[in-house]
Amino acid sequence: MADRKPPAGGPKFFGRRKARALRPAQKRRYEERLPDYRIDPTALPANPRALFASPVRAVWMEIGFGSGEHLVAQARAHPDIGMIGCEPFINGVVKCVRDADAAGLETLRVYPDDARHVLDAMPEGGLERVFILFPDPWPKRRHRLRRFIGPENLPRLARVLASGGELICATDHPDCLDWVLFHVTRHPEFDWLVEGPADWRERPAGQPPTRYERKALAGKPYYLRFRRK
Repeated sequence: MADRKPPAGGPKFFGRRKARALRPAQKRRYEERLPDYRIDPTALPANPRALFASPVRAVWMEIGFGSGEHLVAQARAHPDIGMIGCEPFINGVVKCVRDADAAGLETLRVYPDDARHVLDAMPEGGLERVFILFPDPWPKRRHRLRRFIGPENLPRLARVLASGGELICATDHPDCLDWVLFHVTRHPEFDWLVEGPADWRERPAGQPPTRYERKALAGKPYYLRFRRK
């Protein structure tokens, strides 16, 4: 898969793309191994399942996968699911590729840039599940509209999720929790799957923890599941 520039004229991106310089071994992995995992949003197939060499029954996406712990764990646990991870932070992408190589995963693909490029190119109803776990809460009031889950991106998410598909979120920031609930529960295409406090205070079974989540457990992580109507 070619290493291409992201589409021009897209929405403005907020967030970091790189921290410390890659070590020589990391740089080699980025240059030599990432192309085998990378997807090109300008050349997505009509059926996203065609992205994977092995047959898959559905496709899931994780937006902002950090270092890829959850993404890789899901791919290992569900070999019949194609996993797409979007993450602009290159240092995390390299770690994810390393772990995917070590596990010999053939059903994992990566886009090392803004997830909106992929969402906008994804066919309608192409995804069965989308994970957005502990995204940047952008805590300052003037930065709230930078939060990924909000009025700008909810139509994108609703379009790419199949009927009955799930949007799965997690945060440890109370104001971000209120923000997500305010916007998603008012969107006509989503239902909040909740029956009691345990449904949003306990991590769902089958959802591996992320490295950030382990840090957040000292506080109060919140877990939210929404269904595409």
